[in-house]
Amino acid sequence: MHLALITITVRDYDEAIAFYTQSLGFELLEDTDRGGGKRWVRVRPPGPTHADAPALLLARATTPEHAASIGNQTGGRVGFFLHTDDLGRDLAALRSRGVRIVRPPAEHDYGRVAVFADLYGNLFDLIEPR
Repeated sequence: MHLALITITVRDYDEAIAFYTQSLGFELLEDTDRGGGKRWVRVRPPGPTHADAPALLLARATTPEHAASIGNQTGGRVGFFLHTDDLGRDLAALRSRGVRIVRPPAEHDYGRVAVFADLYGNLFDLIEPR
């Protein structure tokens, strides 16, 4: 058993794909029309991965309940954690592409970390582990 997908509720497929691929540099793994306005959209961070590496499923909100969760997937807490081997390099790249940095780099016992937000406000830790 392994973790395969994590859903992020989005307002619009195309704007989410553009942000995740262009602003964050994620790879678009799949964008399949499922009919009735639904699409199966999977993205994942760049870097060395294996075929079964977890990905994000970008799911368009279709109900008021779904829409209420956009940008608040985890109740305002950081919900997504990305590791890097060079925090400075990756943070500079995110800034250059207009990604909003919520908290600048800080030292912790587990490594250096900065927090950024996606286009909806969901929070991500970018961690350079010790």
